[in-house]
Amino acid sequence: MSGGVDSSVSAALLKQAGHTVIGVFIKIWQPEFIECTWREDRLDAMRVAAHLQIPFREIDLSTEYKHDVIDSMVTSYKQGITPNPDVLCNEHVKFGVFYRWARAQRADIVATGHYARIQEIGEKHILLRGVDTNKDQSYFVHRMQATDIPHIQFPVGGLEKSKVRTLAKKFALPVATKPDSQGLCFVGDVSMRDFLRRYITVEEGNVVDKKGHVIGTHEGAILYTVGQRHGLTIHTGSTTAPHYVIETDTAHNIVTVSENKEDAARIRIVFSDVLWINDAPMTSQVYDIQTRYRETPLKAHIVREDDHYVATCDIPHIVAPGQSLVVYNGNVCLGGGIIS
Repeated sequence: MSGGVDSSVSAALLKQAGHTVIGVFIKIWQPEFIECTWREDRLDAMRVAAHLQIPFREIDLSTEYKHDVIDSMVTSYKQGITPNPDVLCNEHVKFGVFYRWARAQRADIVATGHYARIQEIGEKHILLRGVDTNKDQSYFVHRMQATDIPHIQFPVGGLEKSKVRTLAKKFALPVATKPDSQGLCFVGDVSMRDFLRRYITVEEGNVVDKKGHVIGTHEGAILYTVGQRHGLTIHTGSTTAPHYVIETDTAHNIVTVSENKEDAARIRIVFSDVLWINDAPMTSQVYDIQTRYRETPLKAHIVREDDHYVATCDIPHIVAPGQSLVVYNGNVCLGGGIIS
């Protein structure tokens, strides 16, 4: 229970269904330069637990979060790749350390407020998109282990967000009107650029065109990702036309740009560190892929090559190394990997 509406309604629905429910608040590391909100969130979670008359517990995973999410993310940016911190948080913290702890506490089921669904078909449990297409979070939880999924539930995954809000009022939850949290998972409202500056030394460098000619400056190559168009200072050429990042070289602190956005697009996307929930995609079939949260899925063929996979898209697409590529067969999430 994070102290938010979704997990609070999830707890209420589980209790209403007759389960023995224990609310657990996960204390996660927060940097000293961000206004601390975890105490208020914990208090909200406690209030909901008291209102629902369920036991409340707290687990401190700040060390694990700092190591597996923050340190990993900072290291990736130093290498010029753009990871997704929410994917890291779910894989290593919520459905990693926390899941194993909860199961060790003899919990039959671990439930969260994610907008996704789990369905049992025969001897398999599959991960499905959430019913609310605007809130679907299957992209963020796609790295769950197949052996764990039978012991996981998403109580609000089959509901529209508006219905969840209505239920929060029906259950008279203390957080019924609380706004949704924004920003980095458990860290708060801070831009990634400002966050990284606290942990990585950045220096101004050259912006070059496709021929290697210096045409401007940037604030530090690690702060840019492929497809980005803001934060650049162009000195020569068409300074009024937008310039898109098509490559970053963090070793030499160089950013390559083009006025043609499509120069950043690729048809062939290589991804590795792959985890399939059940079966791997079939070579003969066309699948939907997503490389960002809430983006319109692309059609692609998936083929394994040695120790990695390749997604060949029907149209060029802009991606950046480090982002998650998630594969879908209709509403079924098959799993995915990291774009390399």
